[in-house]
Amino acid sequence: MFDALTDRFEGIFSRLRGRGRLGEAEVDEVLREIRLALLEADVNFKVVRDLVARIRERCIGAELHSALNPAQQVIDIVHQELINTLGGETMSLTFAPRPPTVVLMAGLQGSGKTTTSAKLARWFKQQGRNPLLVGADLQRPAAIEQLRTLGRQVDVPVVSRDDEAIGGEGGDPVEVARNSIEEARRRGRDVVIVDTAGRLSIDAEMMDQVRHIADATQPHYTFLVVDAMTGQDAVTTAENFHETLALDGVILTKLDGDARGGAALSVKEVVGKPIAFASTGEKLADFDLFHPERLAGRILGMGDVLTLIDRAKEAFDEQEAEAAAAKLLEGQFTFEDFLEQMQQVKKMGPLTNLIGMIPGVPKELRNTEIDDKELGRVEAMIKSMTIEERRKPDLINGSRRLRIANGSGTTTSDVNALLQQFKEMQKMMKSFGVTPKRKGKKGKKGGRVTPKGGPKAAQPQLPKAEFKLPGLN
Repeated sequence: MFDALTDRFEGIFSRLRGRGRLGEAEVDEVLREIRLALLEADVNFKVVRDLVARIRERCIGAELHSALNPAQQVIDIVHQELINTLGGETMSLTFAPRPPTVVLMAGLQGSGKTTTSAKLARWFKQQGRNPLLVGADLQRPAAIEQLRTLGRQVDVPVVSRDDEAIGGEGGDPVEVARNSIEEARRRGRDVVIVDTAGRLSIDAEMMDQVRHIADATQPHYTFLVVDAMTGQDAVTTAENFHETLALDGVILTKLDGDARGGAALSVKEVVGKPIAFASTGEKLADFDLFHPERLAGRILGMGDVLTLIDRAKEAFDEQEAEAAAAKLLEGQFTFEDFLEQMQQVKKMGPLTNLIGMIPGVPKELRNTEIDDKELGRVEAMIKSMTIEERRKPDLINGSRRLRIANGSGTTTSDVNALLQQFKEMQKMMKSFGVTPKRKGKKGKKGGRVTPKGGPKAAQPQLPKAEFKLPGLN
């Protein structure tokens, strides 16, 4: 979503680094470019005006830090002010001393509110909580069934009007929401997530309904679900809802889209409420607390290593990862190990998103659309091998390669490329391996042979070949 803005900032800072000193005129020139970049990204003009004013005040009045040159100091100030614009710090949630903690979900039609409710329920489960989903959207056909389907996927129960314990008279969403609180206590559920009906911002009747639901349930948190791809309309929507409900935070959906991203940079400043969570994909796992400092870093091309680490921790088993690393260094890494690791990488999300989190990745690579289907092709080739072939790739002769290609829907050239690149990777990793113990000059065990040329000659030399997946070269 922020690729275009990131490219603009990188261009501005690249020119900035080439200057020896920065006077008032140079700072104004840089800020003019920053202002244009933000306006082109559909950031609210008042937010842009205030942000640029704060940056200018700090740049002109700042004393030069001994460890930074002028350009670095401007970049650091822009980074800090972007973080402040995005909310400053990650929202911290507390839970009611007398359960359940009630969370009310509101939003426009099509903003992804029902899916986001299920994502939030999954997140609460990860925190050790026992959530209950409440289907109070009685307007949209099949809304309750959609919520039940999502609830089964995250293993969270769903109650609605067809539940005898909480059904409202004539299908009244206010009664459904009110009765669900006692039902949650009866079931021992400590978090209740109420999914309300989507509405148009001009629909006075529906806005009254969500206000009555809020009065009936007295939610501890009221979150507005906003589609980040709607740009400035998202900010207007947040303002309208804030007039009706006492919002506690905003949840941004579709942050993985290709819109300009101005909503994310505007909503906190305009509405005065923080972005609590962000949804970065269609999968239920693509959801987490919103971290202003991480997004600010990504916008400025600094990457997002912390999010990458968090995803790796969630996808990879620590002991399995250590065992795989040991096999790599010992040269015992097989196609079976590679398949297992690749399947875990897929759990971390689209490759394009992962590459964008790595600091220092060239713009050309970061903006390249990587088709995740290529991983599927490699996976199909490995699964078309026998167990023996996966463990001993040297067994794969011409006829076996043809069988693997036919079984995976690829060509023998693809199979040849995969085998060759896997072989090169094994060579490369072997060169990192521990030097085996040998007999020293006096015949004692445990000695190490120092090669001619001294210790430096013992350093492993990496082969020039790089390991690439077929189709991604």
